Amino acid sequence: MSNLPFYISFVFLLTVLLTIFIFYSATKKSKATLIILLVWLLIQGIISLTGFYKVTDNNPPRFALLVLPPLIFIIMLFISRKGRNFIDSLDIKTLTILHAVRIPVEIVLLWLSFQQVVPQIMTFEGRNFDILAGLTAPVIFYFGFNKEQFGRKMILVWNFLCIGLLINIVSLAVLSAPFPFQRLAFDQPNIAVLYFPYVWLPCCIVPLVLFSHLVAIRQLLRNKNA
Repeated sequence: MSNLPFYISFVFLLTVLLTIFIFYSATKKSKATLIILLVWLLIQGIISLTGFYKVTDNNPPRFALLVLPPLIFIIMLFISRKGRNFIDSLDIKTLTILHAVRIPVEIVLLWLSFQQVVPQIMTFEGRNFDILAGLTAPVIFYFGFNKEQFGRKMILVWNFLCIGLLINIVSLAVLSAPFPFQRLAFDQPNIAVLYFPYVWLPCCIVPLVLFSHLVAIRQLLRNKNA
């Protein structure tokens, strides 16, 4: 991992920052949200630099500490009154354009596969079609919200389909990682996400992408006249 070209990490770091900035904008620039996200990144960055996530023979894997806290936090937001109020205050238009960050993420994954630190099946040259969500996000943003030519149902369907794309790549990534339950890519396991800064993909970008879809679905279902 230390021999990776600098541009890969640079583009990935820019993508992380862009994701956080767009989400921060969707919260009407909530400083509390920004602080929480940055502190979370800092904590996980420090932990990953110690080599903690490189130990992969634990069951459950240490990797769970990257993904479970954000998922639990998302669930808490949806089941609490304050959390739902926060969710309903978010700007769905901004959350829609956030999905465009999936384009540079997929490019980074492709570059990482060239460096043999993720398997090809995790890229759009393999079984990962998540880039379609990124490519169509500006279309949904423009024609769905700016021009209002796409109806609520169409935007809902898009969100559900994109969640399916997200589940697909997450499944590929987990089953390709060198964990006790690995099922795919034994010739080239997914090791990149165990190292800094790529731990920020499963602990930050993926949860924000998932959360953005869930927020949009909730708002669209509540506002049947949208």
